[in-house]
Amino acid sequence: MPFDYDTVMNWPFPEMEHSYTEKDSILYALGLGYGADPMDEDQLQFVFEEPALTAVPTMAVVLAIPGFWMRDPKAGVDWVKLLHGEQGMVIHKPLPAAATVVAQSRISRIIDKGPDKGALVYIERTVRDKASGDDLATVSQVAFCRGDGGCGGPGGDQPKPHQLPDREADAVVEIGSVPQAALIYRLSGDPNPLHASPKVAQAAGFDMPILHGLCTYGIAGHAVLKHYCGYDASKLRGLDLRFSAPVYPGETISTELWRDGDIVSFRSRAVERDVVVLNNGKATVI
Repeated sequence: MPFDYDTVMNWPFPEMEHSYTEKDSILYALGLGYGADPMDEDQLQFVFEEPALTAVPTMAVVLAIPGFWMRDPKAGVDWVKLLHGEQGMVIHKPLPAAATVVAQSRISRIIDKGPDKGALVYIERTVRDKASGDDLATVSQVAFCRGDGGCGGPGGDQPKPHQLPDREADAVVEIGSVPQAALIYRLSGDPNPLHASPKVAQAAGFDMPILHGLCTYGIAGHAVLKHYCGYDASKLRGLDLRFSAPVYPGETISTELWRDGDIVSFRSRAVERDVVVLNNGKATVI
């Protein structure tokens, strides 16, 4: 049975308050593989608090999240078949290395693709610094509910994805992950057992637990931050992409990059399987 359209569309998200410390910022960075080279001092600012810690910009996507609400029986979502379809963020101000933030989530749209075709749920939230009231980031995502087509919502087409340039990539950046990457990353706020339990992963149709989509997202952000921002976190202002295939912990992510002015287009592959795992990527840099 698919979820009830009105129930999910009007889901009563509470305002979330999230206090995080420098230790949390370091843990997030380690989950993405920052610090893999102990001699890389440019990366050290994200994993070592001396002289001053810098928050990884993509950490905005894990701040003040409403939890795994789709697992709530009242939502009626077939959460075992849930996949992360798209992710985006706009950075309004650099993230503090430690702060208390607040955010209010909302469902902005649901597209019912029809029975046996799934449903797309669009979710948005704005993350604000509690002390100053300043907006730090606007975060958006699309959940692909594979088992919930025919939920009674409107149909319609998805917005067209960002198109990649029709030329050879300007640069390629490879970043590895470790076999325990998903177990580290889940400590930054996504406890979905799909990323830890072999039994749950197999029930969902995977051979083994997969890496969080947001972890792969952060690795692609790392590639942009490294190559086009010189690890200056203030230069990365936005990051949007589509997830096209799962990543397994331990795989190497190769990101192809194209720059046109302030826009960096990108896509990422799992090197070991030569599979595109992130597509239609668009980053905004200054």
